[in-house]
Amino acid sequence: MKLNTKRTIFVGFAFLSICAFWQLYDSIVPLILKHTFDVSDTVAGGIMAIDNVLALFMLPLFGALSDKVHSPIGRRTPFIVVGTVVAVISMLMLPLSDNMVSLPFFILALMVTLIAMGSYRSPAVSLMPDVTPKPLRSKANAIINLMGAVGGIISLILISALVPKTGKPDYFPIFLIVAAVMGAAVVLLLWKIQENPMRQERERLEKEWGEEEKEQEEKVSGKPAPMSGPVKKSLILILISVFCWFMGYNAVTTAFSKYAQIQWGMQGGGFANCMMVATGAAILSYIPVGALASKIGRKKTILGGVVLLGAMFGLGGLIPEYHFWVNALFALVGVAWAAINVNSYPMVVEMSKGSDIGKFTGYYYTFSMAAQIVTPILSGFLLDQVGYWTLFPYAAVFVVLAFFTMLFVKHGDSKPLPAKSKLEAFDVDD
Repeated sequence: MKLNTKRTIFVGFAFLSICAFWQLYDSIVPLILKHTFDVSDTVAGGIMAIDNVLALFMLPLFGALSDKVHSPIGRRTPFIVVGTVVAVISMLMLPLSDNMVSLPFFILALMVTLIAMGSYRSPAVSLMPDVTPKPLRSKANAIINLMGAVGGIISLILISALVPKTGKPDYFPIFLIVAAVMGAAVVLLLWKIQENPMRQERERLEKEWGEEEKEQEEKVSGKPAPMSGPVKKSLILILISVFCWFMGYNAVTTAFSKYAQIQWGMQGGGFANCMMVATGAAILSYIPVGALASKIGRKKTILGGVVLLGAMFGLGGLIPEYHFWVNALFALVGVAWAAINVNSYPMVVEMSKGSDIGKFTGYYYTFSMAAQIVTPILSGFLLDQVGYWTLFPYAAVFVVLAFFTMLFVKHGDSKPLPAKSKLEAFDVDD
């Protein structure tokens, strides 16, 4: 059994488009709210949490709904295509409303964009395990994360190059280019990925690998086999861990553009350089992190990433102003986040039974998005009422909490397959 790397890259174009948008959203929307509409940090945190409030019910709903869809182009692809088209059109209204200084128009465009993005995120992420045999999903997830990182890098490069250091910026060219990237990515996906035959091929390979008994059980009953108590406990604990590390990480990514300008005195789009370093380090570390996971397991790799992430956030809180060497800190943040991301989603879907991958994807995103509802508001309140210095210590506390909940996860990890290449180090036996 061997991963089709080229095909996985094309599957990853859906995640590339998603990450390109969210990097742009997290970086620019807080600046528009603050500098154009003069919104306080607490209120801005609430607005930045709207997407997560929507996602809290939209992601599990559309994940489970896509499990039940049967169309000529597949279960997930219709959601990806329609959601992207609506999002690409509506997101261009955001910089236009900024230039018009119209808050009602901005909020309306924002709501339509966020609903569109929420409608296809779970189906897009579910596409990878749908067409990838279980033993190869960690390897495939590493490639998917690489594609997502490329999408984030594209947005960060545009922000760094096109946001001026002085004067009121016009964000429309940046949004237009990102919209074009999103559209092109989904066209490539639609062209190269035939979802139905690829899913059938995956089912055949899993039967040959020894999954036939489980598949037959599902076909006879018409639904997945019930989850055992110990597996359910592990699922709950890893979802709580997901909640905690997103509470920490998303607080930093959401507020960093403002933090860098106000606390560290950075100008224009210079803050994007730090985020580019973190994303670039994540890209470079996916394969080494996968090699490590193949030797010590997913859980231990995640725990190592959590320790490193907590330490870097703790150190970030001690830095009074920006220095060039701060980029080294962000590089390690990228490595830590890669160690967590490559392995956490596969651990969750390994506890699914095959026919409900979309539902379990929804569980994963429900907890990550719940964290992202709470953390912009809570951290924004602290920025407003206590000071910007609270950002990194706040993040470190939640990452530490994730370490302790992750310690008790007992399922979703197993003995690795023999690695035949550096990329195959991501393979794990499930």
